[in-house]
Amino acid sequence: MERVTDSFVLLVPSEQLAGDVRDLLDPSSDVDIAVWDGTDAPPRERADIVVPPYMKQGSALRALAPLRPRLVQAQSIGYDGVADVLPEGLIYANAASVHETATAELTLALLLVAQRDLVDVVRDQDRATWSPSWSPGLADRRIVLLGYGGVGKAIMTRLDGFEVEVVPVASRAREEDGVHVHGIDELSDLLPTADILVNVLPGGSATHHLIDDAALASLPDGALVVNVGRGPTFDTDALVDHLRRGRIRMASDVFDPEPLPEDHPLWSLDNVFITPHSGGLSSAMRPRVAKLVAGQVERLARGEDPINVVIES
Repeated sequence: MERVTDSFVLLVPSEQLAGDVRDLLDPSSDVDIAVWDGTDAPPRERADIVVPPYMKQGSALRALAPLRPRLVQAQSIGYDGVADVLPEGLIYANAASVHETATAELTLALLLVAQRDLVDVVRDQDRATWSPSWSPGLADRRIVLLGYGGVGKAIMTRLDGFEVEVVPVASRAREEDGVHVHGIDELSDLLPTADILVNVLPGGSATHHLIDDAALASLPDGALVVNVGRGPTFDTDALVDHLRRGRIRMASDVFDPEPLPEDHPLWSLDNVFITPHSGGLSSAMRPRVAKLVAGQVERLARGEDPINVVIES
């Protein structure tokens, strides 16, 4: 272990991210950037900022106590379960500003694939079959958007121009920038009116099985469910039951459990389209993470508070 006492110390999980951050910082700044993914002994005795690996940060978080970083900067927006493994006394920031655009892109893709029956089109192409058919389409549909944070707003912005009605729902009712946001207590009244339900809520006890059998039963026949939030927001057993009966359709990027086991019934249902939790996985991610990390380095070096803080253990 190399001892560094004077430099600002930043630990990141890959050489690529280290290079990206280094390119964004002032060359004259005294920042020591080292690579550490949490699987072996840290290369420094202390750290000012640690960036854990994306989607596999558990071991790195558990090993942070000796480093006592001033900030743990995540690469994901969601942070359910982090407080259970984060050593006491540390500050954890999420990656708000990194994934909203890519997740909104995938949401639009899921909507269009499902509403224009593009899965059947691809299957026909594989068989060299020319088979034009009617599809539900997206125009004139009523979309209940469950969650109105950064991702929800990015989705709503991109739906502008598709000639749909978007009904945002959040923890409390409010007017925000000219948009009427419904409270979660109104959800039971809104679900029967939804052609499409899009979930972008975070995980945690407050949202666990929020969409249960009763909520699914209140959706109209043929409604589409799109999930880009967290899998456990839905009661999976109830979801499978409604899908098997052909009551509703689904296009989803997240599931409970994950990875989805290869013998899971969702794989074999014709009214289900599956993507493997890839909402944030676009080429935009790494440059945006680098920009966020470089900004956090500059803030802390100037004695300012970091942004995006979600946990102070």
